[in-house]
Amino acid sequence: MSSILVAIIGMIVFALGYRYYSRFVAEKIFRLDPNYVTPAHRYKDGVDFVPTNKFVLWGHHFTSVAGAAPIVGPAIAVYWGWLPAFLWVILGTVFAAGVHDFGTLVLSVRNKGQSVGTLAHRLIGQRAKLLFLFIILILVLMVNAVFAWVIANLFISYPASVLPVFIQIPLAIWIGYAVYKKNKKMLIPSLIALAFMYFAAVLASRIDFLQIDLVQYMGGEDGAGFFGLGAVSTAFFIWIIILMIYVYIASTLPVWKLLQPRDFINSHQLVVGLAILYLGLLFVNPEITAPITNANTDISWFPLLFITIACGAISGFHGLVSSGTSSKQLNNETEARFVGYLGAIGEGVLALIAIIAVITFFPSKEAFLATYSSFTASNGAGLGVFVEGASNLASGLMIPTDIASTIVSIIVVSFAATTLDTSVRLMRYIIAELGVEYKVPVLSKTHVATTIAVVSSAALVLLPEGPKGFGSGGYLLWPLFGTANQLLAGISLLLIAIWLKRLGRNYAIALIPMIFVLFMTLIAMFQQVIFEWSWFGSNANMLLFVLGAITFVFAVWIILTAFSSLTKNMDEPIDDEK
Repeated sequence: MSSILVAIIGMIVFALGYRYYSRFVAEKIFRLDPNYVTPAHRYKDGVDFVPTNKFVLWGHHFTSVAGAAPIVGPAIAVYWGWLPAFLWVILGTVFAAGVHDFGTLVLSVRNKGQSVGTLAHRLIGQRAKLLFLFIILILVLMVNAVFAWVIANLFISYPASVLPVFIQIPLAIWIGYAVYKKNKKMLIPSLIALAFMYFAAVLASRIDFLQIDLVQYMGGEDGAGFFGLGAVSTAFFIWIIILMIYVYIASTLPVWKLLQPRDFINSHQLVVGLAILYLGLLFVNPEITAPITNANTDISWFPLLFITIACGAISGFHGLVSSGTSSKQLNNETEARFVGYLGAIGEGVLALIAIIAVITFFPSKEAFLATYSSFTASNGAGLGVFVEGASNLASGLMIPTDIASTIVSIIVVSFAATTLDTSVRLMRYIIAELGVEYKVPVLSKTHVATTIAVVSSAALVLLPEGPKGFGSGGYLLWPLFGTANQLLAGISLLLIAIWLKRLGRNYAIALIPMIFVLFMTLIAMFQQVIFEWSWFGSNANMLLFVLGAITFVFAVWIILTAFSSLTKNMDEPIDDEK
């Protein structure tokens, strides 16, 4: 089957979803008001609450949610065949992710820019709020560990990507200063910065001296490192430490100094990257060699497909970004549709090309099945296959494969890093909220909360031993990340449904996808916690069992409480005064 036809079908569905469905939701359900005073204006402080141009904010929002997950998840899920992954991505994006991301943004804007965790208090009670905050805390902790693990491994596998990624940081700081202190426009400087990054990528791909290859510095893969570790493990450790130092600084700076301009650069990078891949697809027109469905699997697609592809179909982390940072920067309420729903569509477009890159990479169906021989094998191979498959698509534009591989890895690392420091910032907010709730004021201090976030994240990615050797935390946590992420998405949809019901509006747009997501996720999580990770499971792991069991119990408790609220008629105001 032609891969171009698959891409066209997906893009048509996305376009129709944004044009018609999101407009219906905005006008008839959410009833966006251009005169509403958003938190960015009401609480403007120049640090977190900053009124922001909708294109710049879309860039921040999109790149914060579009980390490595919409690539890794689909690249793994094609194990069950490309059609199930394709259908979940396009339908999940339009009817679940769009409503979720858009809804959590509007809900937060209408309630002082508060996070979904805090809003749980107003909608379903104090106890639910605390349980929800703990679930969110566990999720962002896992996000930090997983994405740091991905970035460190990409730096080791593609050392030519390191220099361009680090060049972006001073360029972003320069752009932030020029825009907010000198009133310059952001578009041209960000395009110049992107050109610098890709020029550095070309040079680093061809000049060994510019490749920051820590493994080779220590004598290659068989070389000796430090602390009794091999060269690869030592390189991994060094990159994790560097990343944690970076996210500590990035997450404590005012958003205009680094977060917004860097994210704006990355939004252009994503547009350029997607343009390269989709144009390359038109020129190469590769045939799909992966099977439509794979009947010879060791694990059933039901219900694991719906948690393996989280970002790219629906993701609870998006609600944290919508209500945690984006709602504090929204200039006008009517722009929530552009930022929230179109941000979800953008991630769906990324997940779609990730699927196509993987399913067209192999010369034959047999070659695909040899690499995707088991679910475990697909977990280990997915990201690498995407990078190589995307490089093949880029070759259609006469881009050499080595340079294309470097650029693709830069894109993945940039998005993962954006998500990482946004996640650390969110974790700081949550720790501070818990400090206020439990009367531990020291936890509300910026640097104390950030230190806790960074140290715990580093420990989670470095300490667990697993199949990847030292620092297997990110690899081990991926399955739990998917289930926790989808639980959070389902609960956030439930909050939106309660909010709409109490406003007297049609809440089916949130209720239907919520029931589907929670049903699939709770089944998957129960199977994993009891039959895989427990002491008598097939893959016993106490770290996953404890974190998974706590998350599962808290989630069920919240859901039962929330459904009770959904069936009651409550008169408490749930929108701020205009």
